[in-house]
Amino acid sequence: MNKEEFAARRENLRRILKEEKLGALLVTLDANRYYLSGFELTDGQSDESAGCLLITAQGKDWLCTDARYEEAALRLWNASEIFIYSGAGSGGYAGQINKLLKDNVKGELGVEANCVSLSFYQVACAGLSTVPADGLVQRLRIIKSPEEIAAMEASCAITHSMLNWLPGVLAHGRTEEQIAWDIEQFFRNHGAEGLAFASIVAIGSNAALPHARPGQTAVSENCCVLVDIGCRYKDYCSDQTRTFWVGDTPPDYFLRTLKQVQEAQRRAIELIRPGAICKDVHAAAYNYFESLGLAKHFNHGLGHGIGLQTHELPRLNAKSETVLRPGMMVTVEPGLYYPEWGGVRWEYTVLVTEDGCKIL
Repeated sequence: MNKEEFAARRENLRRILKEEKLGALLVTLDANRYYLSGFELTDGQSDESAGCLLITAQGKDWLCTDARYEEAALRLWNASEIFIYSGAGSGGYAGQINKLLKDNVKGELGVEANCVSLSFYQVACAGLSTVPADGLVQRLRIIKSPEEIAAMEASCAITHSMLNWLPGVLAHGRTEEQIAWDIEQFFRNHGAEGLAFASIVAIGSNAALPHARPGQTAVSENCCVLVDIGCRYKDYCSDQTRTFWVGDTPPDYFLRTLKQVQEAQRRAIELIRPGAICKDVHAAAYNYFESLGLAKHFNHGLGHGIGLQTHELPRLNAKSETVLRPGMMVTVEPGLYYPEWGGVRWEYTVLVTEDGCKIL
């Protein structure tokens, strides 16, 4: 993305601010900050931030950061609109941001309430009229541009190459941790910038844990192996799950479960098109499992949006009223889980097109 694209996104956000009758938005979610500026996609941890953006309805914006990132900011942003803060003085950096806000915000200030700590909010927003404004940037991010789609297609292509290669390393005696390391190396060696999220490798009964963490469990002569993996390419994520059987003859219970999961996925994807409601797509899979008496073994939503973050809008779950539109990207990942032997999950990433959908 170039500076003009980021500027266009800020103008689109400005229109939303005017619609919502907000004087400005304080952008603190790292992915939103990047989407609007190109500055620092991820923060290291919950108590450390590379900075925030102040986007005003009047047209002037500020990139706020500390001296460590000043040179990086100058490569992306006009120097006159970079606000460098420090931890010194009364109130620390939040106090300095408070002064910037008071000097430049006219009207109500929107705050990404789910993305700020109470301590920061109490100081930075003291004396200002504020309202929760989560999701405003996500209204823009939910529709992917052609450039974003191309990056995600490339990210998915690397992941599919990895999945085709992976059975060769699912050898007897290899542990979940070893396989997870194999996956990460493959991604790095084939053009990915890194992992989109920590790889899930779950062997045997561990596959009954939807978010299993790789450990010392090893591949046996006959077992299932569930892998949920993704990489990041040009900042955009992929996310794919497959479940393998290691051994000569998969048992009937595994083959039956795999067939059921894939059929649930097929029914859900069949509904994905402009105008479909997310909860109805989820219901297509859930109702199929329920008809088989298996709904209790499906214990999560059907899928989620994906882009700069692995999990973003829209959500494919039982409550989501979101109407699908062209350019939305979602995962479709039904699963059935059985603590006594493991389980099966099967996941595709799907693009909503003008007349239907496309599996990436």
